[in-house]
Amino acid sequence: MRKNIWLRAAAAACALAAPATAAAAAEPAGQVAGLARYHAQELDWHGCALGPEDEVGRELDAAGADCTELTVPLDYAEPGGKTITIALSRLPATDQEHRVGPLFLNNGGPGGAGLDMPLTVGAAMGDVAERFDLIGMDPRFVGRSTPLDCGWDIGTGIYSAGPDRASFAASAARARELAERCRRAAGDLLPHVSTRNTARDMDVLRGALGEDRISYLGYSYGSYLGEVYAALFPGRTDRMVLDGVIHPDRYRQTLLQGAEAANESALRGWADWVAERDDAYGLGASRDAVLAAVDRIHRAAAEEPLRIGEFRLDAHLLPIVFFGGLGSDLDERRAALAESAAVLARAAAGEQVEPGPGLAEELAWLTTGAGSRQASAQTAIICGDVAERRGLSAYWRDIQGSRAAYPFAGPLASNVNPCEYWGHPAEAPTALPDDVPALLVAATGDPRTVYEGTTEVRADWPSSRLVTVAGAAQHGLFGEYGNACVDARVNAYLAEGRLPARDLTCRP
Repeated sequence: MRKNIWLRAAAAACALAAPATAAAAAEPAGQVAGLARYHAQELDWHGCALGPEDEVGRELDAAGADCTELTVPLDYAEPGGKTITIALSRLPATDQEHRVGPLFLNNGGPGGAGLDMPLTVGAAMGDVAERFDLIGMDPRFVGRSTPLDCGWDIGTGIYSAGPDRASFAASAARARELAERCRRAAGDLLPHVSTRNTARDMDVLRGALGEDRISYLGYSYGSYLGEVYAALFPGRTDRMVLDGVIHPDRYRQTLLQGAEAANESALRGWADWVAERDDAYGLGASRDAVLAAVDRIHRAAAEEPLRIGEFRLDAHLLPIVFFGGLGSDLDERRAALAESAAVLARAAAGEQVEPGPGLAEELAWLTTGAGSRQASAQTAIICGDVAERRGLSAYWRDIQGSRAAYPFAGPLASNVNPCEYWGHPAEAPTALPDDVPALLVAATGDPRTVYEGTTEVRADWPSSRLVTVAGAAQHGLFGEYGNACVDARVNAYLAEGRLPARDLTCRP
């Protein structure tokens, strides 16, 4: 599982508002004045490992990859001003005779680091990877790129409203505090944190690589980044694969709104799986018994934060542990959540418990400053894209309106977050570009980017094709779900550059 990225599979989380209905203006066809020096920069490719403890760097080096830093303007409206750096990795094509070009990779998030993606995606591509320069990228202010850190004491910008009006008020106060910390720590950077600027960084990289067009593979939020790039730079994409697709109209401040039913369904599916293994986890021998155990855990956390070793988990952060574990219906992921839930159930019953290694890492990331940098960048990206002031009563109405049908997901999906207290975005949100030939991949039960969003993009892009995994509650398919049908379809498109003649359905 990739590192704590909430739209992919995470414990770290964050979200935002304002439907993306404003038309997206494409960048000028020619080079924007002042950007020529960035497009013409010479990249200094070098080894990736920063030292003996840098596991990712050592793996990249061992695979034959190299790394570099791209210089881009902090503010594209003032390209002669301050600059920042973007960390990149490249696994070069080895089949030069059939080389297609660069394949840019994005891991989602927002705020997901992508430096290691040439390794993971390359493995999924098999021999097809030999035709591409696989490009990993830590987007601006993420990973090894120029940093942004608001100095938070939690690793998330989104959390549940809790059980009542008092807990909702406390969550709103925390959201205001987190936003204020970002203003104090990184106020000069915040206006320049946006998906549109990341897309501009990608096009600077295209120019620096000397390429006319790029191919692109983006997961989850990475699908939105791909849509924005295609809108700003029409005609500069070759082969595009979007996995777990977000329609821009669904990219909003409360980004999980609309996914409540899928998450409640995923919770029930997980409970069925756990009930069949009651001897292993002791959470109940039926779906209802398991869900009752989960409810007891939540009620106990609402009365007093649960003690799990050195960590304290309250009613606001506890739902994220379950949310993070429900991003996949693979046995390994379901087992990991079941093991954590068994520990939490014992803590809720008043026992002294210690977390296992996986839960300990998750809680450290979620409840301490360890996850501050990723959560800060994630929040700043979404707020920088679509923040708007709604007023607290609007959130409370949505929470209460969804609580009965979605007791787990409603208070999490509709809750206030730091974007309510953010500055206004520097640019209007980006609308879906005109028809783009792309391969869209999605599962019908995706609990993060709901399937309906993918079908909306498919309808708006008649030249695209859709590969569906029916009945799967999975977020992120290509190279991650072990579905031979999906992997074969994606690899065939990347290898040949031809979309399937029609939409396709794969079995889970």
